[in-house]
Amino acid sequence: MTPTAALWILLIVMAMSHHSEVLGANVGVNYGRIANDLPPPKRVIEFLARDLQNKIPMVRLFDPEPEALAALSETNLVVSLGTLNEDLPQLAGSIDFAREWLNKYVTPYMDSTGKGTKFRYLTLGNEVIPGPLTENVLPAMKNLQQAVVEAKLSDYIQVSTVVNTGVLGSSYPPSTGVFADNVAGIMSDIVKYLHDNNAPLLINIYPYFAYISDTEHISLDYALFTSKEAVVIDGEWQYYNLFDAMVDAFVAAMVRVVGSEDIKVVVAESGWPSAGNEPYSSFENAMTYNNNLKNRIQNQGGTPRKPDLNLDTYIFALFNENQKPTGAEQHFGSFYPNLSKVYPLWQ
Repeated sequence: MTPTAALWILLIVMAMSHHSEVLGANVGVNYGRIANDLPPPKRVIEFLARDLQNKIPMVRLFDPEPEALAALSETNLVVSLGTLNEDLPQLAGSIDFAREWLNKYVTPYMDSTGKGTKFRYLTLGNEVIPGPLTENVLPAMKNLQQAVVEAKLSDYIQVSTVVNTGVLGSSYPPSTGVFADNVAGIMSDIVKYLHDNNAPLLINIYPYFAYISDTEHISLDYALFTSKEAVVIDGEWQYYNLFDAMVDAFVAAMVRVVGSEDIKVVVAESGWPSAGNEPYSSFENAMTYNNNLKNRIQNQGGTPRKPDLNLDTYIFALFNENQKPTGAEQHFGSFYPNLSKVYPLWQ
């Protein structure tokens, strides 16, 4: 690692640690744009960096937005950037296309010394496994990783993908976590590749959806981080909340693949809606879940199985998005489009 790269990583740590405890991890936000009433991207980035004074140190973009990327280059916000799912076949099939993608969306905003936009992760595919694009994910990751290396950015940027709990065949109790038969081959290959590159798998963890699908067996306290006693005892590990149990199911599945506890995960999405599916969605439940999640990550970081896991987490989402499917999907935001808060979270 070059001295410049080491300095860049130190700056990232300083930027993200301002609002987190020494033993904790960092909490960012997903900046989704499926709406027709949001502020211009430049104003959104200004809001995060100036108005909120970097209280949200990390931001995840689902796809490249040039105005946002340019504005981010003037801030200390750490960025996770996704590719469009429809670009996966070309990224998988052509190293030249991967180079062009990097040269269009990354290198104009960040040079080989790390100056500019502070990219941390480039993610290929958002919840496309399982699905028709599955087989494109790993080849696309490899091509973009090669392009990153050629651009001398591998000291700063890691390449990965984003999956949800649909890739798991078993998750209860957490220690039985294993990838589902229909994706076991591709997920094993991806996990091995990430492990070889010391990179994390990005996972979407939603206790909200697990809870509403089985309220008979899952308590609201367990889902909202408010249980005062262990709800699930899995050998030597005790689980007071569903979030930890869901993450550790992924850990178990990944450990089975690589044969080592030395794996890394980042939570790409987690959140709770404030409306749209009452009584499960409410301002109170959303405020309780997201504040408890934020405090849990900043103050603890790891999980019962892996207390040393640096579990950086992105809360979903920055805004309510009015062009998402009608119902709760439109109400995951912590801010309204006019930039007023839905409930206290980022104070």
